[in-house]
Amino acid sequence: MTEDVEVRTHETIHITILRARHLKGHRGDAVTSFAKVEFDGKHLGDSAKVETSPDADAEYSFTTTLDCSFADGNHIFDDIASKPILVTITEVLPKEKKQKEEKSSILGQCTIDMLPLLSNSTSNITTSLELQPCPGSPLETVQPDLPKAEVDVMVAVNEALLDHNLLQQSNILTVRIGSLYSPPESWTAVGTQYNYTIGLPVPVSSEKDTSLIFANGAFKLATERELSKRKMKWHSVPNSVAHSQFITTSCTSRIPVDEEKGDFCGKTNKEQRAEAELEKPRVTWDVERRCYLGNEAKSELQMRIAHTRLWPVEIMRTTSAQVKGIAGPGTGGKKDKSSSDDDGQVSFHGIAYVDLAPLLYPGVKSVAGAFKLHAFSESELLEKVKRKSAIADSVARVQSSTSRVTGSSPVQKGGKAQAGKEPTVAVPSKKGSGVKQSESSAEIGESVHAAVNTEGTAYKDANSFVYLEFLLATPMVPRREPEDLAELVREYIPPRPQFKRAVGGAQKAIEDYHSQLSSVAVMVLDEFRDAFGPDVFEQDSGQYPEMHQDRKRQLLYQLNSSGKYFAFKEQLKHSIVKIVREKYMKTTTFQNKDDLQQFLSELYVYLVDEMHLALQKVLSVETEETSSVEPFLNSSQLKMFAEEAEVNGDLAAASKYYQERLALDEKNPDHWFDFGSFSLLIGNNTKAKECFKEAVSLQQSYIDGLLMYGIMCTIEESYIEAEAVFERATSLAEANLQSPSLAWMILALFYDIQGNEIRAEHSYSEASKLNKTSQQTTDKNSGAPTEKQDSKHFLVGHDSDLNAATGTGSNVRTQITGSAKSISTVKGTKSTGKKETGRVKSSTDNSVVSNDLDEKPTEMAEDPNLHQKQSIMGNSPTESVFLQAAKWLLDRKALRFAENALSHELLSSLGNPNAEYYIALARLNMMRKDYQDANKNLESSISLNNEHPDAWSMKGHLNYVAGNFVEARDCYERTLAFVTDASETHAIYLRLGSIYLQEEQFSNAKRIFLLACKHSPTCLSWFGVGVACYRLGEIEEAEDALAEANILNNKNAEVWAYLSLVCLKTNRRLEAEQSYKNAIKLGITDEEILNEVHQLQTVVGFGNPSF
Repeated sequence: MTEDVEVRTHETIHITILRARHLKGHRGDAVTSFAKVEFDGKHLGDSAKVETSPDADAEYSFTTTLDCSFADGNHIFDDIASKPILVTITEVLPKEKKQKEEKSSILGQCTIDMLPLLSNSTSNITTSLELQPCPGSPLETVQPDLPKAEVDVMVAVNEALLDHNLLQQSNILTVRIGSLYSPPESWTAVGTQYNYTIGLPVPVSSEKDTSLIFANGAFKLATERELSKRKMKWHSVPNSVAHSQFITTSCTSRIPVDEEKGDFCGKTNKEQRAEAELEKPRVTWDVERRCYLGNEAKSELQMRIAHTRLWPVEIMRTTSAQVKGIAGPGTGGKKDKSSSDDDGQVSFHGIAYVDLAPLLYPGVKSVAGAFKLHAFSESELLEKVKRKSAIADSVARVQSSTSRVTGSSPVQKGGKAQAGKEPTVAVPSKKGSGVKQSESSAEIGESVHAAVNTEGTAYKDANSFVYLEFLLATPMVPRREPEDLAELVREYIPPRPQFKRAVGGAQKAIEDYHSQLSSVAVMVLDEFRDAFGPDVFEQDSGQYPEMHQDRKRQLLYQLNSSGKYFAFKEQLKHSIVKIVREKYMKTTTFQNKDDLQQFLSELYVYLVDEMHLALQKVLSVETEETSSVEPFLNSSQLKMFAEEAEVNGDLAAASKYYQERLALDEKNPDHWFDFGSFSLLIGNNTKAKECFKEAVSLQQSYIDGLLMYGIMCTIEESYIEAEAVFERATSLAEANLQSPSLAWMILALFYDIQGNEIRAEHSYSEASKLNKTSQQTTDKNSGAPTEKQDSKHFLVGHDSDLNAATGTGSNVRTQITGSAKSISTVKGTKSTGKKETGRVKSSTDNSVVSNDLDEKPTEMAEDPNLHQKQSIMGNSPTESVFLQAAKWLLDRKALRFAENALSHELLSSLGNPNAEYYIALARLNMMRKDYQDANKNLESSISLNNEHPDAWSMKGHLNYVAGNFVEARDCYERTLAFVTDASETHAIYLRLGSIYLQEEQFSNAKRIFLLACKHSPTCLSWFGVGVACYRLGEIEEAEDALAEANILNNKNAEVWAYLSLVCLKTNRRLEAEQSYKNAIKLGITDEEILNEVHQLQTVVGFGNPSF
């Protein structure tokens, strides 16, 4: 038999008025009073009358209840969230003579906010509330330095209204209506009085909406200044007066304009907003309405925002009934019959479309800002938000019906609004379905829409806007915590231990054996020296071999007779037992003697071999001191050699250098990261991903590695893993202040690729905000803009240099035939290289940026010098976050992401980009072998800034690749003549020097190559010096330079060939022959140098062993 689960159908809220303090009555401090409790205009009960003195509190101890029925769904929760409990303290005045009934006077009121009952699993509220004095109350005259009147209250429930599951499934939406600024010029504070109303829909379920109506907007002149901090009023508190209408816990100040999400948050709108808010009239509401969203309503709201982004907020003006319905002279005091028909007519019907998409950003709970008002249009409403009915229809119906039934307007006679009571209520309506209206309502609706084109356009003419705030108790899309992201990344990429594990097991046993042998050997040597030391030094033992045997017998006898032999055996015994157990894993007895003898033989041989190794170490220590040799090349040099090899298209050598860096220190994440970037360059995506993963496993907080690993996951369409890794990178970047804008930017590009517009928009916004903050911090610390160069620069080589991965990694393209030779193959003769005439196209999957980007260089702004004032070099503080990300991605060969970043840079510059943009775009073109577009973009960059060294250096590289060496030389010379250096000068030195060698300008070549050696000495730079000196006849200097080159890289066949030439010139037969052998062994491919060597060998008659 199953037990039925009890379902709650109602809950009772217990409201207790405990006491009141510091009361002051009309006739002194002795006050007789009672407390009255109301909720939504419903009287819940009165306390007993309590007399109090100045020294005592008014102890009411009065408890009443409020029954909450769950039969109507979430309606009761919405009432609890949006409506307070009203507590009124009333003074009972003494009876006068001939007075039949007691008189009373309200001292003050206060409201109890019951939202905490829905915000968490609390079951009671205990607080002290300040009693707000009513007009004419003695509490108004209390001195500021005296204590204020207070009321102690307690609200409790037997069981929490919302359990944990309901709290997780529900949410609280708070709508705050501020003010309408810059109203139409026809609105004035004198003459006919109007009611200003704002309305908007809120979903109750997937099929039903409710309309929130905010009426009684107050028209205020510009002379009535707004406070920086204002309290919000309750949306509906019947029977409340004066300050009790305000929410005591809702005293807010507006967020900075730069952080707003409205239509007037840009820099260009600051002056306009300041003028509208300070110098023009306004209509103010300052009302707050909270809405409880159940699971269905919450999902519906999220779905609508995701589909349409925009939320309609309508504004209208209606004529107050007391103005139109006042009886005129001669009417006998009767109300005009037509007044009730016209009452509630809507005019100046406008609408604001609020973009609530930021509420779908992870962790975002609010949207606030100034939103532009438009003339209402049904077709536009249907098109933008897919909604057919207008809120104005509900307002017109409610106000019209109220006027007919009551014969008066919702606004009280005398022009004063009913205290605390909004004239309209939330009106439910079916989503997407029409509501039958009476004939008069239909006529009103027709009149509303007829007036749109005339009165509604007044908002546009006046440039009106309204300030609104939308807040959620919890984010619709929670942002994952850094700890959760770190754990998730650890699951994808298990961390590697930072240090080598302690050696144990067999290795430890062998090391102990060696240690004991060394100790015993030292003691045996000491015994031998004590016994035969003088004789050994005086006599030559080599002539008397029989003396060795005699001394050996004497030493063994002495050791045995003294017992030291057995002590040495015992010292070695424990280490040998460990070897048997750990290495041979023998822990049980042998079954037969044959197995035992075989094992002992193997063990004896092994122990003797290890003994010899240990004794060699002991003897070497005794005879010769050895010192650890530091590696000749360090990590930075190896990286420089690898990048140089990339420039020259020698990818095999570059790979070798990167692997040497790993062998030097495999625990350094930078080494794995650089090798991963190189693997991406050559199209080995699998290897690149493994390298980035290894870098992150060594250091879980390695931001660059996380970003590149996420990019590789995106390439493989592992989007869930990529998103987690990118989010982890953003959290680390924000915490460590390490380029947080870059991490957010790459996350935005990832969402762009996925087509997630809302998440991408949020990430772009965060990146721009962090970039702006970083710029302000830099300017503040330095006092002036500083230049920040990235660690990697332009590495543009000949044909194979530009074998960059298409997309973010594709197979290396075949080399273009007929291209210029690299620096490693330069000679002292003129080159016969032909110009490249063909053009290699990139893959279709990663084609160059769209045609719009290709055509834009000819469609520049009218002022071509607009960008001359901008910084010439690098990532300057004024550089946009899009361009920073594009450069970073180009350096790591992530071309797809880089292309997206450049597209956003073009859009952000409104089609008028700067020189840096065109340089970055040219780099992208060159990596994709689109040389024609690259040249066009470089021309555009130079037209914007003809003193940009990077533009001229890249143009030189482009000409060098095409075989136009004269043009390349001119570009390189111009680049080096600038005051500011290019981002990367090493490649310029190498290529310009090679051109000088080809043109037989050997002095210039020597000078340029020496500059390269001064800035970054490499094998190729010293080789260039050696070639130039050799051609100049400076044989001794040539030999020194070639020796330096050979030290840095002894695997370069051409260096050996030139060394052979030098040795032949200096008549050194052995060295010439050895150098020639090494050149042949390493596979020299330059036939001209080889022929020159053969000719010189023939002249001198030696140097070739085959003669």
